[in-house]
Amino acid sequence: MTEVLFYHLQNMTLESVLPPLLEKSLERGWRVVVQSTSEERADALDAHLWTYRDDSFLPHATWRVADAADQPIILAIEEGNPNRAQVRFLVDSAAVPADADGYERMVLIFNGDDSDALAAARAAWTDCKARGFTATYWQTDERGRWQRKN
Repeated sequence: MTEVLFYHLQNMTLESVLPPLLEKSLERGWRVVVQSTSEERADALDAHLWTYRDDSFLPHATWRVADAADQPIILAIEEGNPNRAQVRFLVDSAAVPADADGYERMVLIFNGDDSDALAAARAAWTDCKARGFTATYWQTDERGRWQRKN
């Protein structure tokens, strides 16, 4: 059964939140696909993941590389699972893929200050519940730690 986590960004950016979540995924031994909605955005995330912190390294590549199947993290703009990932991150209102039931976990990160992103997240929540997935909603507390909300 696929578990879907909805991460509601408020007063923070995707660029600050995504790297630590990817690090935790790799620590658990998971392969990851991060799906955005445009080549430009995927390229910007690619550049950011190489430089977001001096003392860290997140091995990753884009869907364009010949050895995508060997990469622990793939940045993509379309459906598909080129590296046999267990986890798929959906950013920038990327749609829940048709093959969502093939993942252990889906993580949908959305900007709560953007009405279009909020509407897309609500539609994705309804879709996930209709498909029988376990969906949980997460927000940060006053210290910036993620807390599950009911």
